[in-house]
Amino acid sequence: MKMKTLAAAILMAAPLTLAAFSSYAMDKVTLKLAHNLDTNHVVHQALAQMAKEISTASDGKMKLRIYPGGQMGGPRETLELLQNGALDMTKASASEMEPFSPAFSIFSLPYLFKDQAHFNKVIYGPVGHAMMAETRDKGFVSIAAYVAGTRSFYANKPIHTPADMKGMKIRVVATPTTIKLIELLGAAPAPIPFGEVYTALQQGVIDGAENNEPSYVQTRHVEVAKFYAEDQHTSVPDFLVISTKVWDKLSDEQKQILEAAAKHSETYEQELWDKEVAASRKQATEAGATFIKVDKEAFRTALAPLYDDFRKDPVRGEWLSKIENEAAQ
Repeated sequence: MKMKTLAAAILMAAPLTLAAFSSYAMDKVTLKLAHNLDTNHVVHQALAQMAKEISTASDGKMKLRIYPGGQMGGPRETLELLQNGALDMTKASASEMEPFSPAFSIFSLPYLFKDQAHFNKVIYGPVGHAMMAETRDKGFVSIAAYVAGTRSFYANKPIHTPADMKGMKIRVVATPTTIKLIELLGAAPAPIPFGEVYTALQQGVIDGAENNEPSYVQTRHVEVAKFYAEDQHTSVPDFLVISTKVWDKLSDEQKQILEAAAKHSETYEQELWDKEVAASRKQATEAGATFIKVDKEAFRTALAPLYDDFRKDPVRGEWLSKIENEAAQ
């Protein structure tokens, strides 16, 4: 068993090892990557590990310089910097990619994935890779995808079914799909800035919000919204994005090193994320939060009209069919 594990590790490392042997002939390059996450975030940790791997594999001739914490602005700003040639790489969620390609709006559709296996098959398979190339004509493409858990509602009162949400004011990311999602559940969407959510919950301006467990704890929203309803309505991935001009200028060997390190970072981020979710749930419970197992079928039924909207759209309807077909195979 140990021999098999060792052999697998050697095979996994082989592409990078081969690249390192020929790196003496490689041109030096430093790639600048900016994102809006804290250095404690699991995606930043995965990117930092990727930077080390790139440097080692290239014998120090390829470097990834990371600018965290919004030093160069939020996702919209960093994506525009990529387009303008002022930045090489960034991290963006599917929601933040939506303005550049309608394909990414598919992730706003609730209950899109049957389970985690279906999600992984789509994101890391041919469908996901095709989607990641959709923005090439916009000046950038994605070379890795990262899990960001599932988003659920949390509020200042228990939520078990959509009927419990009637009349509630819920903060959401301001996209047409998420706004209609809230309305279909009988609540009122409140697209306020993320940084204002804590105070809005505290003062009763809004009744609830929605996000994954780590965000629920890290933002301290758990202090002012004690009920976390595990409806798990959406799974919105993050993407590692690179400028197409930068990508096209890299040599085949440099691309090989970057792609291999990016692939490894996907696995590493998943491991870190799973640990983070478990730790966050423990912290939330200790802070007095109540996790509620909801009637998911009732939520699916209430949100079914969103699927009709997507199927009527030729672009989004095609992507929806591709994703549903992956579950059937």
